[in-house]
Amino acid sequence: MRKSFKLASAVAALTCMFGMSANAQQKFVLKIAHADSADMTSSRKAVMADVFAKEVKAKSGGKIDVQVFGAGALGGEQQIVEGVKNGFIQAGLASGVMANFYAPAMITDIPYLFASEQVADRVMDGPFGDKLSADFNKVTGMHNLCFGEVGYRDFTSGKTAVHSPKDLAGLKIRVQETPLYITEMKALGAQPTPIAFPELYTALQTGVVDGEENPVPTIIFAKLYEVQKHVTLDGHNYGVDWFVLSDKFYKSLSPDLQKVVGDAAKTACAAERKANRAFTAAGVKTLKDKGVEVYTPNADEMGQFKSLAQKPVVDWLKTKVDPKWVDELLAAAK
Repeated sequence: MRKSFKLASAVAALTCMFGMSANAQQKFVLKIAHADSADMTSSRKAVMADVFAKEVKAKSGGKIDVQVFGAGALGGEQQIVEGVKNGFIQAGLASGVMANFYAPAMITDIPYLFASEQVADRVMDGPFGDKLSADFNKVTGMHNLCFGEVGYRDFTSGKTAVHSPKDLAGLKIRVQETPLYITEMKALGAQPTPIAFPELYTALQTGVVDGEENPVPTIIFAKLYEVQKHVTLDGHNYGVDWFVLSDKFYKSLSPDLQKVVGDAAKTACAAERKANRAFTAAGVKTLKDKGVEVYTPNADEMGQFKSLAQKPVVDWLKTKVDPKWVDELLAAAK
């Protein structure tokens, strides 16, 4: 009996040691997907994913293998977020589609919300952003590791320069087919015209629409300066990128590796913002070099834009999401 007991103890000890060793050597694969270009010289999401991959590899000691799938290799944003939610993809970067999964994601599109990029950073990195991410986790089961930046949306126009809302009166402005943007453009006196992005250049070229609105890097990417002679840097909407992570994957990690992933994401979001702002500054210079008139509204003109656009959108949003989210965000920005 003594021999049997000793043998059993030895086997148990070896099994424990083997289990600990196997656990210590366990490797994880983290696929991160985005639908933007994979070119890091022009794509903010490519920069974000690359920084994240390098940070995780270094800080995890190689225990997590991050594989980046850019340029829509795993689908568009809708498919990517669905993949993360279902655990087929470990992480994804997305912006516009997030409201399809979590309605309050729309609220950061309130017109003329953030007076500067620094204000946006403080709000989204602060208590409000943390609360929004926590609720997102509770509602969807996914984690939002941090908020990146799509950036400010600005107007472009062909024949008519837009310096104040009166210049938008009657202009056909291409918008995404979302009620928020349509509500906003109507409030500013424009005629919102939904057109698919791949058809936008031709629509501007042929006069189907008079203008459009997008972040400066997108204007450069699509070469819209070839068919638009005026750009107005009014920054009417500020977009954010969400860094979503599968709950299944998150729970498979030890606490120390969870921290590695979380810290790396925050570093990546900061890098994305920095890159996007550099792309925007370079884009403005490119526009001027191409002979485009670039106009920045003065304080009075900005006040006119805000007074017309913000309230109608806020009122509309409060019919779609819990009004407390809208009020808390406005208070945080203020």
